[in-house]
Amino acid sequence: MKNSCALFFAALFLFLAPSPVEPSCRDMDVARNFISPAFAAEVDATIQYFGHNFFQITTRKGTKIVTDPLAPGMHPTPTLTPHVATVGREHPNHNYVQLLRGNPIIMRGLANHGAEWNRVSMNVRDVFIYNVPIYQNGLDGALKGAAFLFDLGSLCIAHLGDLSHTLTAEQIKQMGRIDIALIPIGGIFTMASQTAREVLQQIKPKIAIPMHYRDNLYILEPFVQGLPTRKPQGDTLAVSKSSLPANTEIVVLRPKGGTDYW
Repeated sequence: MKNSCALFFAALFLFLAPSPVEPSCRDMDVARNFISPAFAAEVDATIQYFGHNFFQITTRKGTKIVTDPLAPGMHPTPTLTPHVATVGREHPNHNYVQLLRGNPIIMRGLANHGAEWNRVSMNVRDVFIYNVPIYQNGLDGALKGAAFLFDLGSLCIAHLGDLSHTLTAEQIKQMGRIDIALIPIGGIFTMASQTAREVLQQIKPKIAIPMHYRDNLYILEPFVQGLPTRKPQGDTLAVSKSSLPANTEIVVLRPKGGTDYW
């Protein structure tokens, strides 16, 4: 009788215990040792745009991630105290980490002053962060760059850096399932608008936020033409997994000091 009761309660415990949720971006072969929480119908992340490739992503649990911090001059410089910062390119428009306060972890996608790729794969608080090698177009030919992926458990956010080309099958596999893509459309060092639209077809994010176009409407308009597009009144977007659109939607954020084209 005792054995029967023990078996009954063990089975009941297994039935009622919460099941682990797969990481949002990648399968467990990449996102190893990372167990992500189940998402709820609340804000999973807040994304604030400061211009060029410079964002701050804040998770539901308050983890702050800065991407490609921008040197003063192009846009107003914010006061930020993040937990971690990622650098996709070794250039002052992308690596000006000295503006960050506190003592954030700095993750560089390149090594040897940009000559080599640097492998990043790390848990920071409630976020798993990893990178994927890409190329940017320099005036004298292809240069190395890095895209960064942020697995929040409930959401996968991709910062595509200075990507200048359509993605290979291997890069798409490495990136995994992307909910939100921060996508460059500037041309020269990054993709032209048509190439960026092709990348959207490859990765099929639910939301795409354009960057690197320097408030140039002649670059922006061909990218958004014919696609569902929102232009919020401001620089910040709050997102939750449960409210993502069924198909890709472009969200154009306006950084402080940016062009007023609303």
